[in-house]
Amino acid sequence: MDFTNRLNHRICSAYLVVLLSFFAVSSSSQSLIETTPPLRNTLIILADDAGFELGVYRNKICQTPNIDALSKKSLIFNNAYTAVSSCSPSRSALLTGRPNHENGMYGLHNGYHNFNSLNKVDSLPKILSKHGIRTGIIGKKHVGPSKNYKFDYEQTEENNSILQVGRNITKIKLLVREFLSQNKSKPFFLYVAFHDPHRCEHTHPEYGYFCEKFGNGEQGMGTIKDWTPIYYVPDQVEVPYFVQDTPYSRIDIAKQYTTISRLDQGVGLVLKELKDAGHANDTLIIYTSDNGIPFPAGRTNLYDSGMAVPLLMSTQEFPERQNQVTYSLSSLLDVTPTVLDWFGIKYRPKMSPLQGKSLLPLLKKEPSFEEASASEVADDEPAVFASHSLHEVTMYYPMRVIRTKHFKLIHNLNYRMPFPIDQDFYVSLSFQDLLNRTEQKQPLFWNRNLEEYYYRPEWQLFDLRLDPEETVNLISKPELKDVITTLKRRLSDWQKATNDPWICSPGGVLEGKISSKNSFCGPLYNH
Repeated sequence: MDFTNRLNHRICSAYLVVLLSFFAVSSSSQSLIETTPPLRNTLIILADDAGFELGVYRNKICQTPNIDALSKKSLIFNNAYTAVSSCSPSRSALLTGRPNHENGMYGLHNGYHNFNSLNKVDSLPKILSKHGIRTGIIGKKHVGPSKNYKFDYEQTEENNSILQVGRNITKIKLLVREFLSQNKSKPFFLYVAFHDPHRCEHTHPEYGYFCEKFGNGEQGMGTIKDWTPIYYVPDQVEVPYFVQDTPYSRIDIAKQYTTISRLDQGVGLVLKELKDAGHANDTLIIYTSDNGIPFPAGRTNLYDSGMAVPLLMSTQEFPERQNQVTYSLSSLLDVTPTVLDWFGIKYRPKMSPLQGKSLLPLLKKEPSFEEASASEVADDEPAVFASHSLHEVTMYYPMRVIRTKHFKLIHNLNYRMPFPIDQDFYVSLSFQDLLNRTEQKQPLFWNRNLEEYYYRPEWQLFDLRLDPEETVNLISKPELKDVITTLKRRLSDWQKATNDPWICSPGGVLEGKISSKNSFCGPLYNH
């Protein structure tokens, strides 16, 4: 072979190698494109002390067009419940998947209350950050310590005025825009925690009962550019079944509605920012509240009026059940497992396993379950659990609850003491109205009285089909003995599984570690 032929041979060989390499790379890239899952993000929108004052939940007066529009793209939960009816403990449960008695956030985090989660507890932002997901929080944080709940991006009451990052919807909009504009190559988890419609008269009375005047353009109130205030007539509001129907309560509710309308407009702004950033179709959106509304029998109670919460879950990836209702029993303890499932993260905790479940399967199909008869409860019947320890540090009233679709069993551990009242609710129009009517021996127009409300028996059993308002205690009914036995056993099993330090209360003292086989309850003979 002469020099020219040898040169041509080498050129052809080199070309062939390059060509084969190109096809190999193209094949590899094509395979990568086919197997790499689409980018997924999560947006949690959390309202503060909000209930069912929404069009989607059949409130015909309070105007919430943005949340209602979201509901049309969402699965609507009709049986969703908080894990604890108190702000910091509820947020800690949502962000860890663990009830307050297990994660250590026994009461309010802020100020002299000074409650914090245990050092060993993981949270969603910590877990997600370890898996390359960018995390952000805008608005009310109200949990600690910081190292346990560290977000990559934080604009909260810890570095801003809570009124600005929690109620100024223009400010919130701009912060969401800032977060979404950063580091676009990574998936994100964004937690927007509004301070609306939390009561206001205890901390900022100058802005009204629910801060409904904050930013409304009146003299001294400032202006929120993107907010158009909506005002309501007290005579036209819908009074919940657990609130007394009196003029003062109606005024209270009318002010609450104005703040809920601001919340709704803020939700609309947040969703528009998500859409403008190009993430409307790749984001799991969850809307809910931390606990029930701050009215009589509401927040801090584990009646349904205190623990039932709105819950909407939306994703364009699973459109099958948009604008449909699920009646599956669900808990805010399910949020952490749901988000981890959405991101495909296999979480192996150093502590005990999470008790919640992923809600993603509900986006495809409603589960079927044959309920037990009216006089029994099956061991595998779906149930949600809740626990309460304290709200403010002086409000010690631990409770444990199991709820099925048919029955609810409440264990009031501190039942010989009156049920405590928190500071901002105490000064409210609706509670002062109850106090004044009771003192003056006037009709309450309430489904309870203050003595019943304050002094509760150790055990309360309610048949939720016959008594949805939870006013008739059936604990002494002999025909329900088997129901009570089963519910008590299942509640105790849950306490053991979640390492509840109160497992022996009020009749005993825990000796040994909860999870130890050698632990036992030493009797006190105090009943």
